[in-house]
Amino acid sequence: QVQLVESGGGLVQAGGSLRLSCAASGMIFSINAMYWYRQAPGKQREWVASITSGGGTNYADSVKGRFTISRDNAKNTVYLQMNSLKPEDTAVYYCAAPGGNWGQGTQVTVSS
Repeated sequence: QVQLVESGGGLVQAGGSLRLSCAASGMIFSINAMYWYRQAPGKQREWVASITSGGGTNYADSVKGRFTISRDNAKNTVYLQMNSLKPEDTAVYYCAAPGGNWGQGTQVTVSS
């Protein structure tokens, strides 16, 4: 079955950077779009960014210009580079693949 394992979360000061990784297995990674979502306390899960099999990217307005999604098909891994972090970016970040597949999430906390 599909398994998605996120890593790279942590505590960072406002203005700092983090890079999240999501390692995928049990799927043909290279032909699938991949997604990052996040869920802040008391809020609904929201889409953050996506990348197509061909490398095309899209971002939520709230992160555009600060976050970059990328993928390494040789490593079956998708990344989310997060720069200029703000306290409102604090959330659990989830990796997702088509078919309703989700990772367990990784906590990102941005202090002011």
